[in-house]
Amino acid sequence: MKPLVAPSLLSANFANLQADMDMLNRSDCDWLHLDIMDGVFVPNISFGFPVLKYVAQLTRKPLDVHLMIVRPEKFIAEVKALGAYTMNVHYEACVHLHRVVQQIREAGMKAGVTLNPSTPVEMLTDIIEDVDLVMLMSVNPGFGGQKFIPRTLDRVERLRKLIDESGSRALIEIDGGVNRETGRRLVDAGADVLVAGSAVFKAADPVAEIRALKDL
Repeated sequence: MKPLVAPSLLSANFANLQADMDMLNRSDCDWLHLDIMDGVFVPNISFGFPVLKYVAQLTRKPLDVHLMIVRPEKFIAEVKALGAYTMNVHYEACVHLHRVVQQIREAGMKAGVTLNPSTPVEMLTDIIEDVDLVMLMSVNPGFGGQKFIPRTLDRVERLRKLIDESGSRALIEIDGGVNRETGRRLVDAGADVLVAGSAVFKAADPVAEIRALKDL
């Protein structure tokens, strides 16, 4: 089965965002990945809801919203108001993760849980059947353009085993350092969704690059 591809808007050209949005709309990408950073949970700040509302008006792609923030449950209503398909929260940022997952699903969105590179996938054993998606960070969160952490491949294989043995239907999404080379290895290891930032937006032909990733 071919992977889903979710270009990360963090790598887009915000001086001409309309052009990049038009490109994504005519491309074969499956989702649009949106990273929200607060400068607390991660050492950077990205964009907030005023920008996201504009993006939501321009896109024809489902929104995959990734909250790299403390207390993400405070913004479930705002993310839902964007028309988001998926809301991703970090395991490390949620004291009451099961409750947050329930609230996201009750709001009518798919519930995703994200793990930092140092968090074992086995930490999700008791909630894996309740989530729709698990995203593994294959770089340290907070900045685009980082190099892929090779250990991620082993993490994908272990997560795939956990999902299959539990009967969960959760998808495996990977964010960080994804390109054609790493993407191929990730798909072989069991990944379902590839988040690609620099590989797409810095390509000579972003539409063709998205198609190449989907064909891995």
